[in-house]
Amino acid sequence: MSMLELGYLSFPVLLVLIFLRAPIGLAMMLCGIGGLYFAMGGSAMFMAKLKTETYTTFSSYSLSIIPMFLLMGQFATLSGMSQALFKAAESWLGHRRGGVAMAAVGACAGFGAICGSSLATAATMSRVALPELRRYGYSGGFSTATLAAGGTLGILIPPSVILVIYAILTEQNIAKLFLAAFVPGVLAAIGYMITISIYVRLYPDAAGTRERQPYSERFKALIDVWPVLIVFLVVVGGIYLGWFTPTEGAAVGAAGTGLIALVSGNLNWKVFSDSIISTAMSTAMIFFIVLGAGFYNSFLALSQVPQELSSFVVSQGFSPWLVLVLILVFYLIFGCLMDSLSMILLTIPIFFPVISALDFGMTHDHLAIWFGILVLIVVEVGLITPPVGMNLFIINAMDRETPITQTYKSVMFFVGSDIVRVAILVLFPAITLFLIPA
Repeated sequence: MSMLELGYLSFPVLLVLIFLRAPIGLAMMLCGIGGLYFAMGGSAMFMAKLKTETYTTFSSYSLSIIPMFLLMGQFATLSGMSQALFKAAESWLGHRRGGVAMAAVGACAGFGAICGSSLATAATMSRVALPELRRYGYSGGFSTATLAAGGTLGILIPPSVILVIYAILTEQNIAKLFLAAFVPGVLAAIGYMITISIYVRLYPDAAGTRERQPYSERFKALIDVWPVLIVFLVVVGGIYLGWFTPTEGAAVGAAGTGLIALVSGNLNWKVFSDSIISTAMSTAMIFFIVLGAGFYNSFLALSQVPQELSSFVVSQGFSPWLVLVLILVFYLIFGCLMDSLSMILLTIPIFFPVISALDFGMTHDHLAIWFGILVLIVVEVGLITPPVGMNLFIINAMDRETPITQTYKSVMFFVGSDIVRVAILVLFPAITLFLIPA
């Protein structure tokens, strides 16, 4: 069996391991180690790789940004920022038709600016917003679908852990990726609010009404979200302006949210210890997936699969836009089956060389940034696409009274909004790239 055939064979083996419920990091590591063993006819190479790959992966300075952003999200949850964000958004939007649901989306967008995780955003905002949605007569399926969709904003609006991983894989500037994600993230929030407005007109019984708040209460609630604004401006603005590197910015953000949590009275030694342990566990899980992907991608590079696939696509004369659409559809489907991090680590080393070999009429760096944002969006859409969207299960676990079939029905409106947004960003790359310096 040739090296190339061995590389192609590894894909079905990997999928079988994943469907057998093997952890994705372990599945990729086994395929990588097994492939290296059979390719080289012995264990010498993969034993050497076990030492060098582990060291080179975890000695990367860029990876230290991940635990810092995760810790920032932990402290943000403790400091009451999620409640303040929802209360402020609710005071301004709550009196409109579907306004409390719109407020939940707005709060998810704000919390995503200091969290960086879609699952954490969905879970945190559900605890805050679900009781209020119930209180004002919102139907269960509509409420859970809104929060599941809003949770996806956590990973798109910078800072984002997934964008950090993508930047490392494609050797792109993290700050530029954060900048490029900002406008698509705002468009996502606006699109979800428009979707809510349409939904409550089609199904008037799905949403109740809330009394209008006086402007004194609105501005008072707005003042309460100043910590979120300060953290976002200092961290993201500081990175853009070159005050500090993304890694330093993540450390500043973690320290700032920790200080806010301490001042708010929600941070004691036990809570601090639990936050550190939770961050360490999440970091270990992510790093293990990164290590497994490192082994598997080393084997794929040795087997020449990415290079051969890229050459084949170019030689066929396919339209670059057709290839892009097919790749995005692939991400949309498999995003239902895997978490976003695993999808990025597994597929980018294969698909990125293919996209890079095609002519989209832009520079390589702009192409990499544009493609990364598109991939991030469609993978996140998979998190809310029935029947196995991960966000749907997380929200449903927090609202046992609502049958998940009702959530499926309502969430398709938000999936439709996402598909329209992806189409717009594909047709008009300038929307993503116009903030990026030439």
